[in-house]
Amino acid sequence: MSFLLSLLYILVLAVLGLLAAAAIYTRYLGRDIGKLVPRAGKLHPVTGGTLHYVESGSPSGQPLVLIHGLSGQLQHFTYALSGQLEGDYRVIAVDRPGCGYSDRDSDEQAALAQQARMIWELLDHLGVSRPVLVGHSLGGAVSLAMTLERPGAVGALALLCPLTHEQAEAPEAFDGLEVTSGFLRRLIGHTIAVPMAKKNAGLILTEVFRPDACPQDFMIRAGAALGLRPKAFITASADMVAAGEDIPGQSARYESELKTPGGVLFGASDNILPPAAHGDAMARYGLTVEELDGHGHMIPITAPDACADFIRRMAAKAG
Repeated sequence: MSFLLSLLYILVLAVLGLLAAAAIYTRYLGRDIGKLVPRAGKLHPVTGGTLHYVESGSPSGQPLVLIHGLSGQLQHFTYALSGQLEGDYRVIAVDRPGCGYSDRDSDEQAALAQQARMIWELLDHLGVSRPVLVGHSLGGAVSLAMTLERPGAVGALALLCPLTHEQAEAPEAFDGLEVTSGFLRRLIGHTIAVPMAKKNAGLILTEVFRPDACPQDFMIRAGAALGLRPKAFITASADMVAAGEDIPGQSARYESELKTPGGVLFGASDNILPPAAHGDAMARYGLTVEELDGHGHMIPITAPDACADFIRRMAAKAG
């Protein structure tokens, strides 16, 4: 019996030692990320956290609010798309709550309705009315939540490869994010998540971009290096779990409550969110549905010209 207890004691010490080593390595990996991808915009406190945003373009122009997807940050828009819109619009790119340089107080703010409320609070502070919401991927679900929260307050929707309905299986690229325990989520985030993300980054990015190629400067110019932080894993995990819980109830409201004009643009070869399930289904609610042949999920980066044209046409629907 004493031998078994001694063995168990040794195993526990070994596990704790490995976790401590992983935590130290995680801190080592993240030491220079702030220098590689510095904060680009301003911070504004809202109920439940602080939001980071970059505002550009014409102050008197029609407001476009750019909301990025899962495991992303506002640089997904500033990489190539927002610059094409600044000449005619007031462009506001936002780090969703907990992402990039935004913060949130708890995982409860991962709920779609909570993210919507926090972004609306920022827009109220900025004096934005009747915005055109440009949501990519999970940002599309948040844009729809914002539209449902304030009927008639959104001028138009320009959704890029959006999450709109329940999906039976999570995309393979996001395996490992479905952690429902907040404690376990943080333990993983501060120990093994970052080393694993660094090791598998190439494979994950290939899957997310497929069939498009991931740009060589994606890690820095598009801010992806910010994903090599414990915070990024914790936020993405909570976001993914919350979206899975919230999207069935949200989509059930479209029939009676979604009255905002706009449209959906998908990469025809999107293997993260199938266009038929998340795009075609939105036509019954008055949104136009378009596809880009030869493109996948990351069209704000891989097809910025087509996205800019689409956004302009959707913005025109706001009147």
